[in-house]
Amino acid sequence: MLLTITTTCQRVTELGLLLHKHPQQHCESFSFFFGRVHVFYPQVSQQCCTVALLLEINAAKLGRGRGTVKEYLSDRPYVASSLLSIVIAQVFETALAGSCPDKPELGNHPIPLVAKLPVLPCREGEKFLRQLFEPLGYSVSIQGHLLDEKFPQWGQSHYYSLELQHTLPLSTFLSHLYVLIPVLDDDKHYWMGEEKIKTLLLNAQKWLAEHPAREEITKSYLQRQSRLTHAALLQLTQQDNLDLYGEQQRYTQQEAALETPLSLQQQRFNAVVRVLKQRGAKRVIDFGCGQGNLLKILLKDRFFEQITGVDVSYHCLQIAKQRLDRLRLPRHRWNCLQLIHSPLTYDNKRFQGYDAAVVLEVIEQLESWQIKAFERVLFERAQPKLVILTTPNREHNIKFPAQHREWTREEFQIWANSVAERFGYKVEFQPAEVEVEQIGSPTQMGIFIR
Repeated sequence: MLLTITTTCQRVTELGLLLHKHPQQHCESFSFFFGRVHVFYPQVSQQCCTVALLLEINAAKLGRGRGTVKEYLSDRPYVASSLLSIVIAQVFETALAGSCPDKPELGNHPIPLVAKLPVLPCREGEKFLRQLFEPLGYSVSIQGHLLDEKFPQWGQSHYYSLELQHTLPLSTFLSHLYVLIPVLDDDKHYWMGEEKIKTLLLNAQKWLAEHPAREEITKSYLQRQSRLTHAALLQLTQQDNLDLYGEQQRYTQQEAALETPLSLQQQRFNAVVRVLKQRGAKRVIDFGCGQGNLLKILLKDRFFEQITGVDVSYHCLQIAKQRLDRLRLPRHRWNCLQLIHSPLTYDNKRFQGYDAAVVLEVIEQLESWQIKAFERVLFERAQPKLVILTTPNREHNIKFPAQHREWTREEFQIWANSVAERFGYKVEFQPAEVEVEQIGSPTQMGIFIR
């Protein structure tokens, strides 16, 4: 995979200053998880300076652990992909940020630039490539490629050679490449979570909001995950500067502050583990596992043979992994654990085959339409033999301000009985903690049995 960037500005060596890569050095090499990356200058003169970024991709190394032949026989070594975006962010980090310590005035100074990508995939065709780059002021040259030159009757492939010309600051130029190349990649090599919204806005907020293909760029960059796309577009267009995840984190912190003196969380966990063992549930999936508090308890208990945590927040899953990694456990116990990054409202075959599903303090955080979708994902598609679901008791929470949609005991029982009847379960109700006279326990627990 190759990218070249050329400038013809009067002081051509300024390209090296901006990139922090000296033109007189023969070659700099860097190691990445997929192979090696080389930076060198094939052309340096008074009139022209060209820097080349060569990705030497080891397809076997990249595909190792995925378990399919497709990963080893991919086009990754030859085409521009999300891997190039990863490299730009690390190898050209200071240039992407617009930083030039030796000559600070260069950071935002427009210079004539030409980028060449010999092979770029675009299933939507040449028209879409132009829709991406021409509104940003680029002069775009595109050359299509046949599927096989020996068999022209087979027609055109979805691979193109692309040349881009523009006069603009190098940081802006790199930010366009950094964001738009992954838009064309249907097999991105990184986790997709809320962190990618921050990455997109950090690198594209100055120009993406006014781009006519704004929605398609955002959707493709975030791998067509509607929740992430919606959140990004809201922030991008500044219609409503929502802090979608900060609010949840604040609630979690407030809840923890309230629960610490009461030990409510530990009481809930004890009640859940007790029911799981009573019902002989050894394979357990925790929906909305958060930072892994329950997973830690289950993993340390050898009664449980398979433990899976699911959460929509990749950040929470990272914290969960770090916490679980600190446990001193026999090696074979780690084979029992799996973490899945997924919205709870999306059907996923990996949710099936468990003895029990646990849903702790999650349902009240969902909107009505999300609850309906989650009901089908959990009770109709996953169909565990046992479901343990807890939610705050609004009657008890007269002591504390409610942060989410919360139910009284009667409202919760009406909902739970309706779900059980529709999906073929029986449901029992237990307090999750010590009950208080007249208002019940702080948390109510429904036990669904199939």
